[in-house]
Amino acid sequence: MPAGQSRVPTGACLLILFGTLSSQVTEVGGTHQSIPPSVVKLWASAFGGEMKSISAKYSGSQLLQKKYKEFERAVRVEEIDGLRLVKRLAQDMEEMFHKKAQAMKRLVEAAEEAHLQHEEDPDLQYEYFNAVLINEVDEEGTPNDHFNNLSVNLSLSVVQVPTNMYNKDSAIVNGVYWSEALNKVFVDNFEKDPSLIWQYFGSAKGFFRQYPGIKWKPDEHGVIAFDCRNRKWYIQAATSPKDVVILVDVSGSMKGLRLTIAKQTVSSILDTLGDDDFFNIIAYNEELHYVEPCLNGTLVQADVTNKDHFREHLDKLFAQGIGMLDVALTEAFNLLSDFNETGRGSECSQAIMLVTDGAVDTYDAIFAKYNWPDRKVRIFPYLIGRESAFADNLKWMACANKGYFTQISTLADVQENVMEYLHVLSRPKVIDREHDTVWTEAYIDSTLDDGKGPVLMTTVAMPVFSTKNETRNRGILLGVVGTDVPVSELLKTIPKYKLGIHGYAFAITNNGYILTHPDLRPLYGDGKKRRKPNYSSVDLSEVEWEDKDDTLRNAMVNRKTGTFSMEVTKSIDKGKRVLVLHNDYYYTDIEGTPFSLGVALSRGHGKFFFRGNVTIEEGLHDLEHPDVALADEWTYCNTDEHPDHRYLSQIEAIKLYLSGHEPQLKCDKELIQEVLFDAVVTAHWKNSDKGVEIAYLGTRTGLSRINLFVVPDELTNQDFLTAEDKEGVFNADHFPLWYKRAAEQVPGTFVYSLPFTGSENKSVVLASTAIQLLDERKSPIAAGPVLPWIS
Repeated sequence: MPAGQSRVPTGACLLILFGTLSSQVTEVGGTHQSIPPSVVKLWASAFGGEMKSISAKYSGSQLLQKKYKEFERAVRVEEIDGLRLVKRLAQDMEEMFHKKAQAMKRLVEAAEEAHLQHEEDPDLQYEYFNAVLINEVDEEGTPNDHFNNLSVNLSLSVVQVPTNMYNKDSAIVNGVYWSEALNKVFVDNFEKDPSLIWQYFGSAKGFFRQYPGIKWKPDEHGVIAFDCRNRKWYIQAATSPKDVVILVDVSGSMKGLRLTIAKQTVSSILDTLGDDDFFNIIAYNEELHYVEPCLNGTLVQADVTNKDHFREHLDKLFAQGIGMLDVALTEAFNLLSDFNETGRGSECSQAIMLVTDGAVDTYDAIFAKYNWPDRKVRIFPYLIGRESAFADNLKWMACANKGYFTQISTLADVQENVMEYLHVLSRPKVIDREHDTVWTEAYIDSTLDDGKGPVLMTTVAMPVFSTKNETRNRGILLGVVGTDVPVSELLKTIPKYKLGIHGYAFAITNNGYILTHPDLRPLYGDGKKRRKPNYSSVDLSEVEWEDKDDTLRNAMVNRKTGTFSMEVTKSIDKGKRVLVLHNDYYYTDIEGTPFSLGVALSRGHGKFFFRGNVTIEEGLHDLEHPDVALADEWTYCNTDEHPDHRYLSQIEAIKLYLSGHEPQLKCDKELIQEVLFDAVVTAHWKNSDKGVEIAYLGTRTGLSRINLFVVPDELTNQDFLTAEDKEGVFNADHFPLWYKRAAEQVPGTFVYSLPFTGSENKSVVLASTAIQLLDERKSPIAAGPVLPWIS
């Protein structure tokens, strides 16, 4: 170190020195003499006092505590009403969801009207914007920050056709032609709600119209395998929840290619089932073989885990013997009947999928016993192979039981033919004109990688029906419209400052799967952004595991409103540390959606917040100081709703809002008042620059002040307080790690955070403390200075 300079002794060095001294042995005259424990204790006490003195001096914590004390009488402390808070948040989310659903309703109306006015022309020739063939960048398709800087065209949509379909097919060309009418509605929707991202129409014919226009790129084999009809949003909107038993013929005649096609057919059927569906698979010859013997005699939920498990067992099937279809049908009918009596699954939509190379009888006696005259169970036979000797019997079964017959000759025929049953199951909805709005569970959209990883989405979708008189009674589904809603949009409606340091909000689906939760981690933490296999079906009980009886989960799944309390152990610092908290949970349903919302507040300071009051003039004066920043992911003002506001920083938006000259700008008035108060109180925060690189202050409103004592390039930890330091900054769903740890200590004491792993480079040691408003445990935490040292 250069002469004349000195460094404050660091926490890491002190701790290492203390550990060394406690076991130090001194050799004097050939004898070993231990240092008395009382001496070690004295040294430790001296070191501790010196560390606290240095930390307090350099962090400016005492001055900051004094400033908050000066404002104590002008501050009102309030206890958070958790039930009232969760109801208000649910209402805000309901309004946001309703806005998206209304946009879809406008698309449905436009699509149905356009189809009504269109006359099918088998010779129609029409050139359209094919998503694969268009230019990637032209005068219209420019990078757009709202779509993560992808090159999009905001004036029109593009059409994608799966590689295995002919893009000049008459049915596709006619559908593309009349659906051009959606372009105007796409644009109007985006103008009315600029927070919308992708809008689309998935046709029952297989093509996919997407807005805004964007170029699609094939994989390395030149293939685009995407088929909108396989997507969960399409299937959920097109059909009602259903119970399905799949019967697979494994008699000797199914050997070879036929069994391979049969397995692929079953796998494709599984692709069309969603979390609201229940199923089982039974293979039959002279005997019945449940594909999964452990699930004999019941149906299971068609979630990703179960479907993948059954696919693994499909590979174990082999063909031999004689097919006894009568026994298999009897078992299937009994299975559906018994499951229906349990009150689980579908109330009115049940089906038997029969995958076979033929049937020697019509088995009308079995249908008469179990299915007639009500015909509650539909039969869908899939004839495997090119031979049609037994096709008539299978066709009769389908017609006599309100089903549909399909013949699959090759592997290439599988996907398109499996889809046919969806049209049949959608007929009751079409005939009854049930434009149900459906919402999917959370999933990852890789096209909108925001730099922090792929974006979690939920989709709102609605079916589109033919309204022509000649087709009304047949119930023809034209397709499904949908739009994606980033989960981050939900988090923007949640005022993190109201939830306290350890508090959080979360939402689940009607199946108990997490839509958003701070502990939902959909990607592996290996830096490769790999998705976990079942990231979209993580149950609430897996993260709130202390609720052994699933009391909270079951109440939310049943869409109840109420409260629940329990002691929890929360891991922080990537699982290296834990906090033991007592949480109070408040929950209610979000009307118009399948979601329920919950809020967790930790007892103590987490149940209270305070309101300060300063003038706008003095608040803005101190907010505009160059060392002030606001939490990037907190919403002080909604700058996404109007295009003119998207380039505003949050501080610029606050100034514009308070000027009163921008009525279209929507802001959180209460949060802005509190951040102005924090700006004034912390304006005179000062600290020394000796021995430290940076001093940092964060408050309960997401306001921060930074004093940098070295040039940025000389910082030992280049990630500190950057987006890469995810646990060290204010995020949409959590306070910084150092803030959390300091809040759980006695006010005025410091917490020292040391790196767990060694490094050849210098390590940063953080010293942080909490500033409390009142001298009692119920007092809310006002702020937390943090001081990095070098070891």
